[in-house]
Amino acid sequence: MIPGTDGEMRLSRRDDEFSIHLSTQTSELMNSRMHASEDALADLACAAIAGRSRPHVLVGGLGMGFTLAAALRGVGPGGTVTVAELVPEVVEWNRGPLGECAGRPLDDPRTRVHVGDVAELLRGGHSTYDAVLLDVDNGPEGFTHHGNNWLYSPAGLSAARLALKPGGILAVWSASGDSRFTSRLNRAGFRVDVRTARARPGKGAHHTIWLAHAPGPGGSRSGAGGGRKRSTRP
Repeated sequence: MIPGTDGEMRLSRRDDEFSIHLSTQTSELMNSRMHASEDALADLACAAIAGRSRPHVLVGGLGMGFTLAAALRGVGPGGTVTVAELVPEVVEWNRGPLGECAGRPLDDPRTRVHVGDVAELLRGGHSTYDAVLLDVDNGPEGFTHHGNNWLYSPAGLSAARLALKPGGILAVWSASGDSRFTSRLNRAGFRVDVRTARARPGKGAHHTIWLAHAPGPGGSRSGAGGGRKRSTRP
């Protein structure tokens, strides 16, 4: 069950392919063959903080573990990745056979697991994270859990900015673009770069990734202007 809702996530397997469905929807929520845009979410965010000593990355949403695995590759041997997952069963699936898909990132000693809402960590954080990656729900509009909407609200974005270290980055995955959310990020004080990535290498749906750069030391917003949109992968 998804906490706070009547919905239920269901895991199914066919040969080496896994999928997760939501009981209230007929469409597939996640598939282990389509994770290129989740990889891109972590790759782009970690590239933006490259060179930082012992970076700490927060990932909101474990899913099938691909974002977490990519973040671990990006932070290097001295980094730490905290992953927050609202649904306890998803963590258990990743500790079981599903974990093979992404190379069992939960077993990595650099991984910290928070079973609960990522909002709890954002509210409690103050200059804690070098990067925050939100791979939660379908994007700025809550799909599996309406409580996720807070994360994308002005209050949630303010909390994310406070939880970031100076010059840190908030990276947000979405199934589709949303110009209103881009504007909301700008109003929250971020410098925004919008990218697109394919669901599978070279094919599949185009997903959106927002790279929202927090002000640097002294509140500077140096760098390229906000609101640009470009593709990161073919």
